Amino acid sequence: MGAVICRQVTAAYNGNRVLHGVDLEVRPGEWLAVIGPNGSGKSTLLRAIAGTLPSGGTITVDGDRLSTLSRRQVARRVAVVPQNPVVPAGMSVLDYVLLGRNPYVGTWSFESAEDVEVARRAVAGLDLVGMENRSLAALSGGERQRAVLARAVAQEAAIMLLDEPTTALDVGHQQQVLELVDRLRRHSSMAV
Repeated sequence: MGAVICRQVTAAYNGNRVLHGVDLEVRPGEWLAVIGPNGSGKSTLLRAIAGTLPSGGTITVDGDRLSTLSRRQVARRVAVVPQNPVVPAGMSVLDYVLLGRNPYVGTWSFESAEDVEVARRAVAGLDLVGMENRSLAALSGGERQRAVLARAVAQEAAIMLLDEPTTALDVGHQQQVLELVDRLRRHSSMAV
């Protein structure tokens, strides 16, 4: 399904309420942009929808209340491209992109050949071919941001949450990233 429905969502940091009764719906194949000044709660809303920040109200993902889903179930449904991603030191691009497959890999298992193929397609889709074995630390800011997007694409979730995904990218790659996300949205009915 890919739908996200928020009803009267609230969230706070250190007792300071940041979100107040937010209502929204994003259906499969739709884009929804949240626009506002810095500090207005945009990233907070995305964290609440991703289930990484406690929130009040009701958030429904694919017809299920977020509060009833395990972290693995949420990760199979919701991919997140954070504004300031944590990038592990010494990790190669391909290994990082493969992290997007973690929701599908058993606790004591390794990635399958299919997982590696999904990751390679994501690498190719974000113009990172030839960089698979490079360390993330050796990439430019824009290349690193594309690797973060590739990890989210490899997750194959029905919902993608993007928090300023093109900030570190040059104009050409900004367009490429948005076109890729738009293709995913149209072909797989992803909610963005």
